[in-house]
Amino acid sequence: MGKRQAEEPLEDVVSADSPISKKARVEDFPAPEPQRNGHSRPIPSTQINGHGLNNDARNGNGFSGTAHQQEQEPEEAAQSPQFPQSLQAEDGEDEEQSAYSTISRQTAPTEGYSDLYLDTINRSVLDFDFEKLCSVSLSNINVYACLICGKYYQGRGPKSHAYFHALEIGHHVYVNMQTKKVYVLPEGYEVKSKSLEDIKFVVDPKLPKEEVIMLDKVAKDAWDLSGKKYRPGFVGMNNIKENDYFNVIIQALAHTPPLRNFFMLEDLSSTASSELATRFTVLVRKIWNTRAFKTHVSPHELIQQVSRQSNKRFDLLHQSDPVDFLSWFLNNMHLALGGSKTKPGTSIIHRVFQGKLKMESQRITAKADAGDRLRFEEAAEVIVETTRYLMLTLDLPAAPLFQDELDRNIIPQVPLTSILSKYDGVKAQEHLSMRKRYRLLHPLPPFLLFHIKRFSKNKFVAERNPTIVTFPVRSLDMAPYVEPNPAAHPVGEPIWYDLVANVTHEAVRTRDDSVEGEAERKVWRVQMRDRARDEWLQVQDLFVERVATETLFTKESYLMVWERRREGKGKGRS
Repeated sequence: MGKRQAEEPLEDVVSADSPISKKARVEDFPAPEPQRNGHSRPIPSTQINGHGLNNDARNGNGFSGTAHQQEQEPEEAAQSPQFPQSLQAEDGEDEEQSAYSTISRQTAPTEGYSDLYLDTINRSVLDFDFEKLCSVSLSNINVYACLICGKYYQGRGPKSHAYFHALEIGHHVYVNMQTKKVYVLPEGYEVKSKSLEDIKFVVDPKLPKEEVIMLDKVAKDAWDLSGKKYRPGFVGMNNIKENDYFNVIIQALAHTPPLRNFFMLEDLSSTASSELATRFTVLVRKIWNTRAFKTHVSPHELIQQVSRQSNKRFDLLHQSDPVDFLSWFLNNMHLALGGSKTKPGTSIIHRVFQGKLKMESQRITAKADAGDRLRFEEAAEVIVETTRYLMLTLDLPAAPLFQDELDRNIIPQVPLTSILSKYDGVKAQEHLSMRKRYRLLHPLPPFLLFHIKRFSKNKFVAERNPTIVTFPVRSLDMAPYVEPNPAAHPVGEPIWYDLVANVTHEAVRTRDDSVEGEAERKVWRVQMRDRARDEWLQVQDLFVERVATETLFTKESYLMVWERRREGKGKGRS
Protein backbone atom coordinates (compact mmCIF):
# COMPACT_ATOMS: atom_id res chain seq x y z
CA MET A 1 0.00 0.00 0.00
CA GLY A 2 1.47 3.39 -0.94
CA LYS A 3 2.30 6.07 1.64
CA ARG A 4 0.01 9.11 1.98
CA GLN A 5 1.61 12.36 0.95
CA ALA A 6 2.00 15.10 3.56
CA GLU A 7 -0.23 18.13 3.26
CA GLU A 8 2.72 20.57 3.94
CA PRO A 9 6.46 20.15 3.43
CA LEU A 10 8.36 19.21 6.58
CA GLU A 11 10.75 22.15 6.14
CA ASP A 12 7.85 24.59 6.41
CA VAL A 13 6.52 22.95 9.58
CA VAL A 14 9.93 22.96 11.37
CA SER A 15 10.73 26.55 10.48
CA ALA A 16 7.35 27.82 11.64
CA ASP A 17 7.30 29.83 14.86
CA SER A 18 5.63 28.20 17.82
CA PRO A 19 2.58 30.03 19.12
CA ILE A 20 3.69 29.21 22.70
CA SER A 21 6.24 31.45 24.42
CA LYS A 22 9.63 29.78 24.96
CA LYS A 23 10.21 31.62 28.29
CA ALA A 24 9.97 29.53 31.40
CA ARG A 25 6.73 30.14 33.20
CA VAL A 26 7.78 29.11 36.64
CA GLU A 27 5.40 31.56 38.24
CA ASP A 28 2.51 29.62 36.67
CA PHE A 29 3.34 26.53 38.76
CA PRO A 30 1.07 26.48 41.77
CA ALA A 31 2.71 25.21 44.93
CA PRO A 32 1.39 21.83 46.00
CA GLU A 33 -1.12 22.33 48.78
CA PRO A 34 -0.53 20.12 51.80
CA GLN A 35 -3.30 17.69 52.52
CA ARG A 36 -4.10 15.32 55.29
CA ASN A 37 -1.60 12.57 56.17
CA GLY A 38 1.16 14.57 54.53
CA HIS A 39 -0.03 14.05 50.92
CA SER A 40 -0.24 16.89 48.45
CA ARG A 41 -3.01 17.52 45.99
CA PRO A 42 -2.11 16.35 42.43
CA ILE A 43 -1.68 18.96 39.73
CA PRO A 44 -4.65 19.03 37.31
CA SER A 45 -4.06 17.63 33.89
CA THR A 46 -4.84 21.00 32.40
CA GLN A 47 -1.65 22.48 34.00
CA ILE A 48 0.81 19.76 32.96
CA ASN A 49 3.96 21.13 31.28
CA GLY A 50 3.14 24.57 32.67
CA HIS A 51 0.83 25.63 29.84
CA GLY A 52 -2.48 25.82 31.65
CA LEU A 53 -4.44 25.83 28.39
CA ASN A 54 -8.18 25.58 28.21
CA ASN A 55 -9.97 23.11 25.97
CA ASP A 56 -10.15 25.52 23.08
CA ALA A 57 -6.42 26.08 23.17
CA ARG A 58 -5.73 22.36 23.29
CA ASN A 59 -7.92 21.96 20.25
CA GLY A 60 -5.83 24.50 18.37
CA ASN A 61 -8.16 27.48 18.92
CA GLY A 62 -7.17 30.77 20.56
CA PHE A 63 -3.46 30.46 19.94
CA SER A 64 -3.04 34.08 19.05
CA GLY A 65 -4.77 35.30 22.19
CA THR A 66 -2.66 33.09 24.41
CA ALA A 67 0.59 34.13 22.80
CA HIS A 68 -0.32 37.80 23.12
CA GLN A 69 -1.16 37.36 26.79
CA GLN A 70 2.20 35.65 27.48
CA GLU A 71 4.12 38.46 25.81
CA GLN A 72 2.51 41.05 28.11
CA GLU A 73 2.78 39.16 31.42
CA PRO A 74 6.58 39.35 31.82
CA GLU A 75 6.45 43.15 31.38
CA GLU A 76 3.67 43.47 33.93
CA ALA A 77 5.50 41.18 36.33
CA ALA A 78 8.68 43.25 36.06
CA GLN A 79 6.71 46.38 36.96
CA SER A 80 4.84 44.68 39.80
CA PRO A 81 5.86 45.78 43.33
CA GLN A 82 5.79 42.15 44.40
CA PHE A 83 9.12 41.52 42.64
CA PRO A 84 12.18 42.52 44.69
CA GLN A 85 14.52 44.98 43.05
CA SER A 86 17.41 42.53 43.32
CA LEU A 87 15.46 40.05 41.20
CA GLN A 88 14.60 42.69 38.59
CA ALA A 89 18.28 43.45 37.94
CA GLU A 90 20.17 42.00 35.02
CA ASP A 91 22.20 38.84 35.44
CA GLY A 92 25.48 40.73 35.10
CA GLU A 93 24.51 43.18 37.85
CA ASP A 94 23.60 40.32 40.16
CA GLU A 95 27.09 38.84 39.82
CA GLU A 96 28.82 42.15 40.51
CA GLN A 97 26.67 43.05 43.52
CA SER A 98 28.41 42.40 46.88
CA ALA A 99 27.00 39.65 49.00
CA TYR A 100 27.54 41.74 52.16
CA SER A 101 24.97 44.34 51.07
CA THR A 102 22.16 41.92 51.80
CA ILE A 103 23.40 40.92 55.30
CA SER A 104 21.10 42.11 58.05
CA ARG A 105 22.50 42.76 61.56
CA GLN A 106 20.55 42.49 64.77
CA THR A 107 20.38 45.51 67.05
CA ALA A 108 19.22 43.45 70.02
CA PRO A 109 19.14 39.76 70.96
CA THR A 110 16.09 37.69 70.17
CA GLU A 111 13.56 37.80 72.97
CA GLY A 112 14.36 35.11 75.49
CA TYR A 113 17.96 34.66 74.23
CA SER A 114 19.74 37.60 75.87
CA ASP A 115 22.37 35.29 77.46
CA LEU A 116 23.11 33.36 74.27
CA TYR A 117 26.80 32.30 73.95
CA LEU A 118 27.77 33.81 77.32
CA ASP A 119 28.39 30.33 78.70
CA THR A 120 31.24 29.92 76.17
CA ILE A 121 33.35 32.73 77.73
CA ASN A 122 36.66 31.42 79.11
CA ARG A 123 37.96 33.85 81.74
CA SER A 124 41.07 31.79 82.44
CA VAL A 125 42.62 32.65 79.04
CA LEU A 126 41.80 36.36 79.12
CA ASP A 127 44.91 38.53 79.39
CA PHE A 128 44.41 42.21 78.64
CA ASP A 129 47.96 43.25 79.56
CA PHE A 130 49.45 42.86 76.11
CA GLU A 131 49.42 45.56 73.47
CA LYS A 132 46.07 45.94 71.74
CA LEU A 133 46.98 44.87 68.21
CA CYS A 134 44.89 42.80 65.82
CA SER A 135 46.42 39.34 65.57
CA VAL A 136 45.83 39.34 61.78
CA SER A 137 46.39 42.90 60.55
CA LEU A 138 48.53 44.16 63.48
CA SER A 139 46.41 47.31 63.55
CA ASN A 140 45.63 49.12 66.82
CA ILE A 141 42.45 50.75 65.51
CA ASN A 142 39.06 49.52 66.75
CA VAL A 143 40.40 46.36 68.39
CA TYR A 144 38.13 43.72 69.91
CA ALA A 145 39.12 40.87 72.19
CA CYS A 146 37.57 37.44 71.73
CA LEU A 147 36.30 36.34 75.13
CA ILE A 148 36.59 32.66 74.24
CA CYS A 149 40.23 32.43 73.08
CA GLY A 150 41.59 35.81 74.23
CA LYS A 151 42.96 36.90 70.83
CA TYR A 152 42.65 40.43 69.46
CA TYR A 153 40.83 41.18 66.19
CA GLN A 154 40.02 44.37 64.36
CA GLY A 155 36.45 45.60 63.86
CA ARG A 156 33.12 43.82 64.04
CA GLY A 157 31.59 44.62 60.63
CA PRO A 158 30.75 42.01 57.97
CA LYS A 159 34.22 42.35 56.41
CA SER A 160 36.22 42.52 59.66
CA HIS A 161 38.63 39.93 61.06
CA ALA A 162 36.51 39.48 64.18
CA TYR A 163 33.48 38.70 61.99
CA PHE A 164 35.36 36.03 60.03
CA HIS A 165 36.74 34.58 63.28
CA ALA A 166 33.18 34.22 64.58
CA LEU A 167 32.08 32.42 61.41
CA GLU A 168 35.09 30.15 60.97
CA ILE A 169 35.91 29.22 64.57
CA GLY A 170 32.53 29.70 66.20
CA HIS A 171 33.63 32.22 68.86
CA HIS A 172 30.78 34.68 69.23
CA VAL A 173 31.44 37.06 72.17
CA TYR A 174 33.78 40.07 71.82
CA VAL A 175 34.60 43.14 73.92
CA ASN A 176 35.71 46.48 72.51
CA MET A 177 39.02 47.35 74.21
CA GLN A 178 38.30 51.07 74.18
CA THR A 179 34.60 51.40 74.98
CA LYS A 180 34.43 48.09 76.91
CA LYS A 181 31.12 47.22 75.23
CA VAL A 182 30.42 43.53 74.58
CA TYR A 183 28.98 42.31 71.28
CA VAL A 184 27.82 39.00 69.83
CA LEU A 185 29.05 38.21 66.31
CA PRO A 186 28.08 37.63 63.57
CA GLU A 187 24.66 38.89 64.71
CA GLY A 188 26.23 42.19 65.77
CA TYR A 189 24.08 43.19 68.75
CA GLU A 190 25.39 44.50 72.06
CA VAL A 191 25.10 42.35 75.17
CA LYS A 192 24.08 44.14 78.36
CA SER A 193 24.47 41.60 81.12
CA LYS A 194 25.54 42.04 84.73
CA SER A 195 27.60 38.86 84.47
CA LEU A 196 30.11 40.67 82.22
CA GLU A 197 30.93 43.47 84.66
CA ASP A 198 33.97 41.63 86.05
CA ILE A 199 35.50 41.39 82.55
CA LYS A 200 34.90 45.07 81.86
CA PHE A 201 36.51 45.92 85.20
CA VAL A 202 39.64 43.87 84.49
CA VAL A 203 40.17 45.64 81.14
CA ASP A 204 40.69 48.94 83.01
CA PRO A 205 40.15 48.55 86.77
CA LYS A 206 38.96 51.88 88.16
CA LEU A 207 38.55 51.93 91.92
CA PRO A 208 36.31 54.56 93.56
CA LYS A 209 37.99 57.35 95.47
CA GLU A 210 36.96 55.90 98.84
CA GLU A 211 38.76 52.62 98.13
CA VAL A 212 41.89 54.36 96.82
CA ILE A 213 42.19 56.42 99.99
CA MET A 214 41.92 53.28 102.13
CA LEU A 215 44.60 51.30 100.25
CA ASP A 216 47.31 52.22 102.78
CA LYS A 217 45.04 52.09 105.82
CA VAL A 218 43.10 48.82 105.60
CA ALA A 219 44.80 45.47 105.00
CA LYS A 220 42.93 43.68 102.25
CA ASP A 221 43.50 40.30 100.64
CA ALA A 222 42.10 39.13 97.33
CA TRP A 223 41.84 35.89 95.34
CA ASP A 224 42.26 35.25 91.64
CA LEU A 225 40.19 32.92 89.43
CA SER A 226 42.09 29.83 90.59
CA GLY A 227 41.56 30.71 94.25
CA LYS A 228 45.15 31.86 94.82
CA LYS A 229 45.52 34.54 97.49
CA TYR A 230 47.38 37.78 96.75
CA ARG A 231 47.83 41.30 98.10
CA PRO A 232 46.60 44.09 95.83
CA GLY A 233 49.57 46.33 95.07
CA PHE A 234 52.14 43.61 95.77
CA VAL A 235 51.86 41.41 92.70
CA GLY A 236 54.54 40.00 90.44
CA MET A 237 55.42 41.57 87.10
CA ASN A 238 56.29 39.45 84.11
CA ASN A 239 59.92 39.58 82.93
CA ILE A 240 59.27 38.99 79.25
CA LYS A 241 62.92 38.91 78.24
CA GLU A 242 65.32 41.36 79.92
CA ASN A 243 62.99 43.99 81.34
CA ASP A 244 63.58 43.44 85.07
CA TYR A 245 65.21 46.90 85.23
CA PHE A 246 61.88 48.27 83.98
CA ASN A 247 59.78 46.29 86.45
CA VAL A 248 61.50 47.53 89.62
CA ILE A 249 61.08 51.19 88.63
CA ILE A 250 57.38 50.80 87.80
CA GLN A 251 56.80 48.97 91.10
CA ALA A 252 58.56 51.72 93.07
CA LEU A 253 56.57 54.49 91.38
CA ALA A 254 53.31 52.59 91.86
CA HIS A 255 53.97 52.66 95.63
CA THR A 256 54.52 56.41 95.79
CA PRO A 257 51.11 57.41 97.23
CA PRO A 258 50.57 60.84 95.60
CA LEU A 259 51.67 59.52 92.24
CA ARG A 260 49.61 56.35 92.59
CA ASN A 261 46.46 58.20 93.68
CA PHE A 262 46.75 60.69 90.83
CA PHE A 263 46.97 58.03 88.12
CA MET A 264 44.28 55.85 89.69
CA LEU A 265 41.73 58.65 90.03
CA GLU A 266 42.41 60.93 87.06
CA ASP A 267 40.74 60.11 83.75
CA LEU A 268 43.54 60.69 81.26
CA SER A 269 41.82 58.92 78.37
CA SER A 270 39.53 61.89 77.68
CA THR A 271 42.31 64.50 77.83
CA ALA A 272 45.12 65.40 75.50
CA SER A 273 47.59 63.25 77.42
CA SER A 274 49.99 61.13 75.46
CA GLU A 275 49.84 57.39 75.09
CA LEU A 276 52.69 57.05 77.60
CA ALA A 277 50.62 58.52 80.43
CA THR A 278 47.52 56.57 79.46
CA ARG A 279 49.28 53.20 79.45
CA PHE A 280 51.08 53.90 82.72
CA THR A 281 47.71 54.74 84.26
CA VAL A 282 46.24 51.39 83.23
CA LEU A 283 49.27 49.48 84.54
CA VAL A 284 49.16 51.19 87.96
CA ARG A 285 45.46 50.37 88.24
CA LYS A 286 46.12 46.73 87.38
CA ILE A 287 48.84 46.49 90.04
CA TRP A 288 46.31 47.64 92.67
CA ASN A 289 43.38 45.69 91.21
CA THR A 290 41.32 44.00 93.92
CA ARG A 291 39.40 41.78 91.46
CA ALA A 292 42.17 40.49 89.21
CA PHE A 293 41.91 37.25 87.23
CA LYS A 294 45.56 36.39 87.98
CA THR A 295 48.16 37.23 90.60
CA HIS A 296 50.60 39.02 88.30
CA VAL A 297 50.60 41.69 85.61
CA SER A 298 52.56 42.16 82.40
CA PRO A 299 54.14 45.51 81.43
CA HIS A 300 54.16 44.63 77.72
CA GLU A 301 51.80 47.41 76.63
CA LEU A 302 53.73 50.16 78.46
CA ILE A 303 57.21 48.96 77.57
CA GLN A 304 56.29 48.81 73.89
CA GLN A 305 55.29 52.47 74.05
CA VAL A 306 58.50 53.29 75.93
CA SER A 307 60.54 51.48 73.28
CA ARG A 308 58.95 53.47 70.48
CA GLN A 309 59.21 56.80 72.27
CA SER A 310 62.85 56.28 73.32
CA ASN A 311 63.90 55.03 69.87
CA LYS A 312 64.52 51.56 71.36
CA ARG A 313 66.89 52.89 74.00
CA PHE A 314 64.79 51.01 76.55
CA ASP A 315 63.11 47.81 75.42
CA LEU A 316 62.33 44.31 76.65
CA LEU A 317 65.16 42.58 74.77
CA HIS A 318 68.15 44.35 76.33
CA GLN A 319 68.82 45.05 79.99
CA SER A 320 69.36 48.71 80.81
CA ASP A 321 70.21 50.70 83.90
CA PRO A 322 67.18 51.36 86.18
CA VAL A 323 68.35 54.88 87.07
CA ASP A 324 68.82 55.82 83.42
CA PHE A 325 65.33 54.58 82.68
CA LEU A 326 63.85 56.38 85.71
CA SER A 327 65.43 59.68 84.66
CA TRP A 328 64.08 59.31 81.11
CA PHE A 329 60.67 58.19 82.31
CA LEU A 330 60.12 61.03 84.80
CA ASN A 331 61.07 63.71 82.29
CA ASN A 332 58.93 62.28 79.51
CA MET A 333 56.01 61.66 81.85
CA HIS A 334 56.25 65.28 82.99
CA LEU A 335 55.91 66.43 79.39
CA ALA A 336 53.18 63.88 78.67
CA LEU A 337 51.07 65.38 81.47
CA GLY A 338 51.37 68.84 80.00
CA GLY A 339 54.30 69.99 82.12
CA SER A 340 56.49 72.91 81.12
CA LYS A 341 60.19 72.64 80.35
CA THR A 342 60.94 75.94 82.11
CA LYS A 343 58.29 76.46 84.79
CA PRO A 344 58.61 74.24 87.90
CA GLY A 345 55.68 72.48 89.54
CA THR A 346 53.58 72.23 86.39
CA SER A 347 52.91 68.49 86.72
CA ILE A 348 52.45 65.88 89.43
CA ILE A 349 55.99 64.61 88.70
CA HIS A 350 57.60 67.90 89.69
CA ARG A 351 55.30 68.46 92.64
CA VAL A 352 56.29 65.09 94.11
CA PHE A 353 60.02 64.79 93.34
CA GLN A 354 61.49 68.14 92.34
CA GLY A 355 63.67 70.16 94.74
CA LYS A 356 66.22 72.98 94.63
CA LEU A 357 69.98 72.73 95.05
CA LYS A 358 72.67 75.40 95.56
CA MET A 359 75.98 74.66 93.85
CA GLU A 360 79.16 76.64 94.57
CA SER A 361 82.15 76.23 92.28
CA GLN A 362 85.64 77.69 92.17
CA ARG A 363 88.48 77.25 89.71
CA ILE A 364 91.48 75.27 90.96
CA THR A 365 94.65 77.30 90.49
CA ALA A 366 98.01 75.90 89.48
CA LYS A 367 99.65 76.89 92.75
CA ALA A 368 97.22 74.86 94.87
CA ASP A 369 98.84 72.06 96.82
CA ALA A 370 97.60 68.52 96.65
CA GLY A 371 96.03 68.87 100.08
CA ASP A 372 94.45 72.23 99.24
CA ARG A 373 92.90 71.34 95.94
CA LEU A 374 89.46 70.89 97.53
CA ARG A 375 89.69 73.84 99.93
CA PHE A 376 87.82 76.92 98.81
CA GLU A 377 89.98 80.05 98.76
CA GLU A 378 88.48 83.20 100.17
CA ALA A 379 90.29 85.49 97.73
CA ALA A 380 89.20 83.62 94.63
CA GLU A 381 85.86 84.08 92.98
CA VAL A 382 83.08 81.68 93.93
CA ILE A 383 80.37 81.02 91.36
CA VAL A 384 76.96 80.31 92.96
CA GLU A 385 74.23 78.62 90.96
CA THR A 386 70.77 77.36 91.86
CA THR A 387 69.47 74.37 89.99
CA ARG A 388 66.58 71.96 90.29
CA TYR A 389 66.78 68.21 90.64
CA LEU A 390 64.56 65.14 90.55
CA MET A 391 67.18 62.73 91.90
CA LEU A 392 70.24 63.06 94.17
CA THR A 393 73.38 61.08 93.29
CA LEU A 394 75.39 59.67 96.20
CA ASP A 395 79.02 58.63 95.63
CA LEU A 396 80.44 55.56 97.34
CA PRO A 397 83.99 55.58 98.73
CA ALA A 398 86.43 53.57 96.70
CA ALA A 399 86.47 49.91 97.59
CA PRO A 400 89.85 48.58 98.81
CA LEU A 401 91.93 47.05 96.07
CA PHE A 402 93.76 44.60 98.34
CA GLN A 403 92.68 42.74 101.44
CA ASP A 404 94.75 40.85 103.92
CA GLU A 405 94.36 37.22 104.82
CA LEU A 406 92.08 37.89 107.77
CA ASP A 407 89.77 40.39 106.10
CA ARG A 408 89.36 38.71 102.75
CA ASN A 409 85.69 37.89 103.36
CA ILE A 410 84.66 41.24 104.82
CA ILE A 411 82.45 43.40 102.60
CA PRO A 412 83.06 47.14 103.05
CA GLN A 413 80.20 49.09 104.63
CA VAL A 414 79.35 52.77 104.85
CA PRO A 415 76.42 54.54 106.57
CA LEU A 416 73.97 56.50 104.46
CA THR A 417 74.59 59.67 106.46
CA SER A 418 78.27 59.50 105.47
CA ILE A 419 77.65 59.62 101.73
CA LEU A 420 74.89 62.22 102.24
CA SER A 421 77.57 64.61 103.54
CA LYS A 422 78.16 65.48 99.89
CA TYR A 423 75.26 67.93 100.33
CA ASP A 424 76.26 69.53 103.65
CA GLY A 425 77.73 72.59 101.94
CA VAL A 426 81.19 72.00 103.41
CA LYS A 427 82.62 68.92 101.76
CA ALA A 428 83.96 69.75 98.30
CA GLN A 429 84.52 67.63 95.24
CA GLU A 430 86.76 68.04 92.26
CA HIS A 431 85.19 68.11 88.83
CA LEU A 432 87.53 68.74 85.90
CA SER A 433 89.38 71.97 86.81
CA MET A 434 86.74 73.12 89.31
CA ARG A 435 86.12 72.42 92.98
CA LYS A 436 82.43 72.19 93.86
CA ARG A 437 80.24 71.87 96.92
CA TYR A 438 76.49 71.38 97.19
CA ARG A 439 73.71 72.33 99.63
CA LEU A 440 70.03 71.49 99.51
CA LEU A 441 67.51 74.35 99.74
CA HIS A 442 64.08 74.66 101.32
CA PRO A 443 61.48 73.44 100.73
CA LEU A 444 62.48 69.81 100.35
CA PRO A 445 60.19 67.79 98.06
CA PRO A 446 57.62 65.37 99.52
CA PHE A 447 59.67 62.45 98.14
CA LEU A 448 63.43 62.16 97.72
CA LEU A 449 65.12 59.86 95.21
CA PHE A 450 68.65 58.69 96.11
CA HIS A 451 70.85 57.13 93.45
CA ILE A 452 73.78 55.26 94.99
CA LYS A 453 76.37 55.24 92.23
CA ARG A 454 77.89 51.75 92.06
CA PHE A 455 79.00 51.42 88.46
CA SER A 456 81.80 53.25 86.73
CA LYS A 457 82.99 52.78 83.19
CA ASN A 458 86.12 53.88 81.38
CA LYS A 459 87.65 53.08 78.03
CA PHE A 460 88.86 49.68 79.16
CA VAL A 461 86.56 48.15 81.74
CA ALA A 462 83.31 48.60 83.68
CA GLU A 463 83.63 48.29 87.44
CA ARG A 464 81.15 47.69 90.24
CA ASN A 465 81.52 48.91 93.82
CA PRO A 466 80.09 46.24 96.17
CA THR A 467 80.09 48.48 99.27
CA ILE A 468 77.03 47.96 101.48
CA VAL A 469 75.14 51.08 102.56
CA THR A 470 73.55 50.89 106.00
CA PHE A 471 70.50 53.02 106.69
CA PRO A 472 67.56 53.38 109.05
CA VAL A 473 64.21 52.35 107.64
CA ARG A 474 62.55 55.27 109.43
CA SER A 475 63.49 58.69 110.74
CA LEU A 476 66.25 59.81 108.42
CA ASP A 477 66.99 63.42 109.39
CA MET A 478 67.69 65.59 106.33
CA ALA A 479 68.04 68.88 108.25
CA PRO A 480 71.91 68.82 108.34
CA TYR A 481 72.01 68.85 104.55
CA VAL A 482 69.63 71.77 104.02
CA GLU A 483 70.62 75.41 104.17
CA PRO A 484 68.77 77.03 107.13
CA ASN A 485 65.80 79.19 106.24
CA PRO A 486 63.68 80.31 109.22
CA ALA A 487 60.88 81.40 106.91
CA ALA A 488 60.51 77.86 105.54
CA HIS A 489 61.43 75.65 108.52
CA PRO A 490 62.40 76.27 112.16
CA VAL A 491 66.16 76.25 112.61
CA GLY A 492 67.40 73.21 114.48
CA GLU A 493 64.23 71.20 113.96
CA PRO A 494 64.68 67.80 112.25
CA ILE A 495 63.19 66.97 108.87
CA TRP A 496 62.16 63.33 109.03
CA TYR A 497 62.02 61.02 106.05
CA ASP A 498 60.87 57.38 105.96
CA LEU A 499 61.83 54.72 103.43
CA VAL A 500 59.17 53.76 100.87
CA ALA A 501 61.00 51.58 98.34
CA ASN A 502 64.53 50.26 97.87
CA VAL A 503 65.83 48.93 94.53
CA THR A 504 68.71 46.49 95.01
CA HIS A 505 71.31 44.93 92.75
CA GLU A 506 72.83 41.49 92.82
CA ALA A 507 75.64 40.22 90.62
CA VAL A 508 75.15 36.61 89.60
CA ARG A 509 78.04 34.80 87.97
CA THR A 510 77.13 32.77 84.92
CA ARG A 511 79.24 30.46 82.79
CA ASP A 512 80.33 31.91 79.50
CA ASP A 513 82.03 30.27 76.55
CA SER A 514 83.99 33.40 75.78
CA VAL A 515 87.63 34.00 76.67
CA GLU A 516 86.75 35.53 80.05
CA GLY A 517 85.24 32.23 81.18
CA GLU A 518 82.63 33.73 83.52
CA ALA A 519 80.36 36.77 83.25
CA GLU A 520 78.27 38.68 85.76
CA ARG A 521 74.56 38.98 85.19
CA LYS A 522 72.67 41.79 86.89
CA VAL A 523 69.59 40.88 88.90
CA TRP A 524 67.29 43.67 90.06
CA ARG A 525 64.85 43.48 92.97
CA VAL A 526 62.66 46.02 94.72
CA GLN A 527 61.75 46.11 98.43
CA MET A 528 58.49 47.88 99.28
CA ARG A 529 56.65 48.62 102.47
CA ASP A 530 53.09 47.45 103.06
CA ARG A 531 51.75 50.37 105.05
CA ALA A 532 48.51 48.68 106.06
CA ARG A 533 50.34 45.76 107.70
CA ASP A 534 53.63 47.54 108.47
CA GLU A 535 55.57 44.82 106.67
CA TRP A 536 58.21 44.75 103.96
CA LEU A 537 57.94 42.65 100.82
CA GLN A 538 60.49 41.94 98.12
CA VAL A 539 59.48 41.54 94.48
CA GLN A 540 61.66 40.00 91.80
CA ASP A 541 59.72 39.62 88.57
CA LEU A 542 56.93 37.12 89.40
CA PHE A 543 58.20 36.25 92.90
CA VAL A 544 56.83 38.08 95.93
CA GLU A 545 58.09 37.30 99.43
CA ARG A 546 58.26 38.86 102.87
CA VAL A 547 61.58 40.18 104.14
CA ALA A 548 62.69 41.18 107.62
CA THR A 549 63.09 44.89 108.20
CA GLU A 550 66.47 44.35 109.86
CA THR A 551 67.96 42.78 106.71
CA LEU A 552 66.99 45.40 104.15
CA PHE A 553 70.40 47.08 104.16
CA THR A 554 72.27 43.81 103.56
CA LYS A 555 71.62 44.11 99.84
CA GLU A 556 73.44 46.38 97.41
CA SER A 557 71.03 49.32 97.41
CA TYR A 558 70.98 51.18 94.12
CA LEU A 559 67.92 53.45 94.25
CA MET A 560 65.95 54.64 97.28
CA VAL A 561 62.60 56.38 97.58
CA TRP A 562 62.12 58.37 100.81
CA GLU A 563 58.88 60.04 101.94
CA ARG A 564 58.82 63.20 104.02
CA ARG A 565 56.90 62.73 107.24
CA ARG A 566 54.00 65.06 107.70
CA GLU A 567 54.15 67.69 110.40
CA GLY A 568 52.64 66.61 113.72
CA LYS A 569 53.51 62.91 113.43
CA GLY A 570 55.75 61.38 116.05
CA LYS A 571 59.18 59.96 115.43
CA GLY A 572 58.01 56.38 115.71
CA ARG A 573 55.10 56.83 113.34
CA SER A 574 54.88 57.50 109.64
